[in-house]
Amino acid sequence: MGVAQPEGRVIHFTGQVAWDKTEKIVGFGDVEEQTRQCFRNIAAVLNSFGGQLSDIVSITTYFTDRSQLSAIQKVRLEFLDEEAAPVSTSVMVAGLGHEDFLVELTPIAVIPNERFIAPTN
Repeated sequence: MGVAQPEGRVIHFTGQVAWDKTEKIVGFGDVEEQTRQCFRNIAAVLNSFGGQLSDIVSITTYFTDRSQLSAIQKVRLEFLDEEAAPVSTSVMVAGLGHEDFLVELTPIAVIPNERFIAPTN
């Protein structure tokens, strides 16, 4: 029901959605593929700071259709260790930032100081 924040640098994310580097939607109509793309985007941001997915301490999942929640949770287990999972909240919403988005993930991560890479810009 809770997690203690470890020492390190806290990374707050904006909502991560299923688009690629050119902002083209990945997985049109496929919540599993959209969720995978969200996690790939999160991993890329974390990597730029010296982090990894296991550094996530909290994640909020926004989704548009209750029937897709089990598919979202299934994909989550592909990326996050069930034994050391972050605290999480799932929120069903009427819509997201684009009509074709089915899921949006907003994590918070804590990267240990010894791995943290300061942004260059």
